[in-house]
Amino acid sequence: MIQASAIPAEGTLTPSAFADERLLGTASAAGLGEIAERVIARERLSLDDGRRLYKSDAIHAVGALANHVRERMNGDLAYFNVNQHINYTNYCNKFCKFCSFDKLPGQEGAYLMTPEDAAAKITAHLDEPVTEVHMVAGTWPQLGLDYYLDLLRQVKRARPSIHIKAFTMVELDQIRRVAKLPLDETIELLKQAGLNSCPGGGAEVFSERVRAEGYPNKMSGAAWLETTRAVHRAGLRSNCTMLHGHIETVDERLEHLDALRLLQDETGGFQAYIPLSFHPANNEWSHLKGPSALDELREIAVGRLMLDNIQHIKAYWILMDVPIAQLCLSYGADDVDGTVVEEKIYHDAGATTPQAVQREELIDWIRDAGRVPVERDTLYGVLWTD
Repeated sequence: MIQASAIPAEGTLTPSAFADERLLGTASAAGLGEIAERVIARERLSLDDGRRLYKSDAIHAVGALANHVRERMNGDLAYFNVNQHINYTNYCNKFCKFCSFDKLPGQEGAYLMTPEDAAAKITAHLDEPVTEVHMVAGTWPQLGLDYYLDLLRQVKRARPSIHIKAFTMVELDQIRRVAKLPLDETIELLKQAGLNSCPGGGAEVFSERVRAEGYPNKMSGAAWLETTRAVHRAGLRSNCTMLHGHIETVDERLEHLDALRLLQDETGGFQAYIPLSFHPANNEWSHLKGPSALDELREIAVGRLMLDNIQHIKAYWILMDVPIAQLCLSYGADDVDGTVVEEKIYHDAGATTPQAVQREELIDWIRDAGRVPVERDTLYGVLWTD
């Protein structure tokens, strides 16, 4: 393991005046000169700036601006980890129109793992250097608090060193409702059972218009933010996300990003932002087109530029072709997630990427993209680098 001091801290990498001048020239030619000046001066971009970034035809210039911030904050480093996914049930009572994963008990393909089943999946990979398990699933009111506590304990018992990143804000809200306990108390019980951090899913788009049309049974954006605030208050870190490429507008995306950065101003609890690409297969929104590769690049870039207070932007390779994820490393992203053993949610929605990759493959992908691979733990402690 190398010392964390080998990793550049935010603000310590100062581009040369020549590089700034070249960036300004590229952006000015694309009509983005004023935004470039603010980026170089490290000023927060406005929603109007974000609107111009979304609407600009010069995707190369938007990417160059985002890459400037990416390299200022994280240099040439590209992070990954060796992780494992467990989607412990697809029972769900939210009935989101974009979801291809949810089932009701008795439907073909429906399943519910016991805590022992989940632990067995951990045990099956003890010969691999897995440092994190990512556990998310559907929400089902018949699962009580004891189920979740036992799930955490069994997984931790199977591999005591593993970091458990589990339960979206939607799951946490469901758990505390069924338990009839205050949220803070519920989180504390889960922490005592082994919960180490939380993922960022379930946010979708905070817009009430979109929620009413696409996922009316899911918690509101305000409730997602309040639940996240409680998670951070409890001393747990989390990620944040936005589901893009369906019926949301540019303004709704920007309002979502602004809400995330305002909460980060308050709590500092977000580690990474992950734009999640809508996949249209096998769900009620199958008539929609979904985002293109250029849309995915732009979403990474705009996220990097707008979220000035979140250190890491993740190109979640499981959602996109690997070459696009590699290109994202020059459009603002500095993380590609991990090895992702047995992911179900996006593959049920039509993802064609591999179910898992080996650590060496991730390293090769990052090197091929011209970046320096850094194996991290969940909290961005450095485990290995070139």
